[in-house]
Amino acid sequence: MPNLINKTILVTGGAGYVGSHVAVQLLNAGAKVIVFDNLCNSDAKIMQRIEKLGGKAPIFIVGDIRDSSALRDVFTHHTIDAVMHFAGLKAVGQSEIQPLIYYDNNVNGSTSLFKEMAIANVQKIIFSSSATVYGNPGTTQYRESTPLNPMNVYGRTKLMVEHILRDLKSADPAWGIAILRYFNPVGAHTTGLIGENPLGTPDNLMPFISQVASGRRKKLSIFGNDYPTPDGTGLRDYIHVEDLAKGHLAALEYLYRDPELLTMNLGSGKPHSVLEVVHTFEKVTGKPIPYEILGRRPGDLAEFYADPTLARKILGWTAPASLEKMCEDAWRWESVNSSSFSE
Repeated sequence: MPNLINKTILVTGGAGYVGSHVAVQLLNAGAKVIVFDNLCNSDAKIMQRIEKLGGKAPIFIVGDIRDSSALRDVFTHHTIDAVMHFAGLKAVGQSEIQPLIYYDNNVNGSTSLFKEMAIANVQKIIFSSSATVYGNPGTTQYRESTPLNPMNVYGRTKLMVEHILRDLKSADPAWGIAILRYFNPVGAHTTGLIGENPLGTPDNLMPFISQVASGRRKKLSIFGNDYPTPDGTGLRDYIHVEDLAKGHLAALEYLYRDPELLTMNLGSGKPHSVLEVVHTFEKVTGKPIPYEILGRRPGDLAEFYADPTLARKILGWTAPASLEKMCEDAWRWESVNSSSFSE
């Protein structure tokens, strides 16, 4: 684990799924953590759990990254060493229906954050990007050199922020920037104290399966079973959220050694089909998962997964958690917390 003692890290969106796991690991590494979150898709109660897991409380500030004055207050009253930027809307379907909200929050909000960082002379940032920036490049294994052509508003907002950060680095080489492209984060902290708590109907497979298992939802809808894959359902790259969080700390540690511009995939490199996830969840938990097969959704791909070679080579990072482990931890979170947080 990297040594971040006496480092103060601002975590935007730190009350959210990935951000909360990163906050815990930062605290465990000796960092002082400031969580800045507008709670639009999270719950303030998670702060108590972060404190319990991290051994000390993060500083928690309710605020919106589009609010420059609120950000300026943070940078004025705290000596911040680096920023981990998770604050962003992430529902692909919603982004198509409400594009202006996504451009405003994800792009304008990020620009507001970067401006305040520049004013405060804070020049290290880890940006939470996404594999959606690749779009449909006509290949199944995505490398960092794979052409970028996002097919939805969400992906385009992520790519825009990536461009802004590259331009920022070009204009001022003193910036240390890591752009981390996620594939499909799943699972939860081993204790079951923090995990994925989507508001409303889950967009992602694992929380939906978990909610079916706990009786919150009647059945899972599988969109397409006629893809050119072994069982006809789509193949995706799933990564345990704890492994993903470790990748962020490894990237931050690297930027302290060499403040360059890193762009890399964080994925397992091992695709699993929808039915494989369903059957593994059933095996691990003993819970049946009723499902129905529907038609394909427009834009869905048969298969894609990460080539994580670069992250392994540069950061020494891997994602060892098995699909069984991902299902076990996701179910522990759901079974313990299904009624603890509001939907």
